[in-house]
Amino acid sequence: MGNQYRKTIFTTIGIDNETNALVEKICKRYSLKKGEIVKLAFLYLEKAHINPADAPESVKTELSKINKRQDDIIRFIRHYEEEQLNPMIRTSHTVASKFDTIVKTLETLVLSQLEQNQEKYHTILQLISDKINEHANVINNQGKQIGILHQIHKKDNAKLLKLISLYSELAACGVMDGKRKENLKTEIIELINS
Repeated sequence: MGNQYRKTIFTTIGIDNETNALVEKICKRYSLKKGEIVKLAFLYLEKAHINPADAPESVKTELSKINKRQDDIIRFIRHYEEEQLNPMIRTSHTVASKFDTIVKTLETLVLSQLEQNQEKYHTILQLISDKINEHANVINNQGKQIGILHQIHKKDNAKLLKLISLYSELAACGVMDGKRKENLKTEIIELINS
């Protein structure tokens, strides 16, 4: 009798250690306190109509009950997956595919519009650049012409001054300076013709 009692104590201690380790794992996994887990365990025992004071008929029948419950839960999960989750996944995949298609279409449209606008802006800028170049060429040509006219005007002014000085010399020549008058007239005619 003492040996059987001793075996029961060691079995109880072993079960308690395993239960404690299991409770700690559940605490970490679901972020619950030990008291909450015990409360949930008692609720389960009550809902499942399990009386812990009643000794199980046999370990085999208890395991078969647990297996049956597990099979029921697995069947429920598979049924829920087929009826609810899979259609939701297919629908969300269809929506995502349509969304991707629409986004790609919009991207292509926006890029083509940007490209067209860029071409238009490039054409307009090229036209403006061409017009500015034309105006710059006209201004440069006019500047050159003004420079040429300025040079001509300068030469004409120099000629005019020379003519005035020659005429004044001609006017200052007396009756006796006939040869000098002829030379001045020749210079004036050459200057006018040049």
